[in-house]
Amino acid sequence: MEARIAIGQVAERTGLSVSAIRFYEDAGLVRPVRNNGGQRRFLRSDIRRLSFILIAQQLGFTLEQIRERLRSLPEQRTPTQRDWARISREFRDELDSRIALLTRTRERLDGCIGCGCLSLKRCALYNADDRAYRRGPGPRLLLEDNVD
Repeated sequence: MEARIAIGQVAERTGLSVSAIRFYEDAGLVRPVRNNGGQRRFLRSDIRRLSFILIAQQLGFTLEQIRERLRSLPEQRTPTQRDWARISREFRDELDSRIALLTRTRERLDGCIGCGCLSLKRCALYNADDRAYRRGPGPRLLLEDNVD
């Protein structure tokens, strides 16, 4: 059985506060055990789990999305490189979609701000006759590639 470490050690290694680690525990993202004295004890692999959570949150993933991915990891053993690679592949498609959206938005905003047309008749983002409505709510001309 793998040695377990105290919450203070996990906090020191991850840079998280003890209260943040407890929050992630309450959210079901890490599952320490209690020793005979009632103190939390974590697997060393929980350091990687918590680091993954921090990175995923910085990338804009919700706690629920992160929880779903972490559920696929083994509970009682250190996840292998193969386990983490699977999760990485699952996130890659979502990240690629977000990057494409950000790139499109940046390019269209640059074009709009820099075009100087000052004319709704020539503006590429003008939605004449509400034609983008057929594609759904929201700023379709910025969010999608081909809006007729």
